[in-house]
Amino acid sequence: MPRQLILDLLPPPPPTLDNFIVGDNAAAVDALRQWQPGRAIYLWGSPGSGRSHLLRALSDAQDALYIDAGQSRHILAGLAARDQIDSRLIAIDGVDLLDGPAQAALFTLYNRWREAAAASSAFALLLSGDRAPMAMPLREDLRTRLGWDLVYRLQQLSDDDRAQALHARAAERGLHLAPEVVNWVLTHYTRDMNHLSALIDALDRYSLEKHRAITLPLLKDLLAADAPPDETKTV
Repeated sequence: MPRQLILDLLPPPPPTLDNFIVGDNAAAVDALRQWQPGRAIYLWGSPGSGRSHLLRALSDAQDALYIDAGQSRHILAGLAARDQIDSRLIAIDGVDLLDGPAQAALFTLYNRWREAAAASSAFALLLSGDRAPMAMPLREDLRTRLGWDLVYRLQQLSDDDRAQALHARAAERGLHLAPEVVNWVLTHYTRDMNHLSALIDALDRYSLEKHRAITLPLLKDLLAADAPPDETKTV
């Protein structure tokens, strides 16, 4: 079966709060489950801590808007200039990547959020960054606003949590991972959950393409054939 056809037949499952492996982040996830217009939540943590997963999970609604600050920062300017905010939730992922004009737009949006917090036009802000508010490489008045409401640091998962995440990702695709496969991945592969999830997806596709069961030799064949050298510790 051609690889592109496999990709089309097996899209990755969408991020949700239910398929997020919580680990030590229960307080943050509980706050996200209870979000309401008029509140603001800022999540920060190192790459792979689940920031984008959580923002995309809450943005999967008709009245929500997701903005990737690294790619769609220009959307902020138009949003801040509108007479009315139609979205009930605005998620801005990676605010550490905002340039000067985008920071000015976010500053304006924060002020509008605060003014509308108790009105029928209230909306929620959900933002993410790679460090605590006052350590962000942003203009000072914007750093202060990031800490106006709820702030949570996302903790990296333990190896047990990562094993659970791997099994959960595999189960979503109807796969069973043998213990030796999981143990090898946790020992030799990157600890970043984005890469780990992508590895399970790729392993599923590769297994179908090669008509072989998912085993440790198959995993090593996949990594040797397709993975960039810097993605693995040892193959």
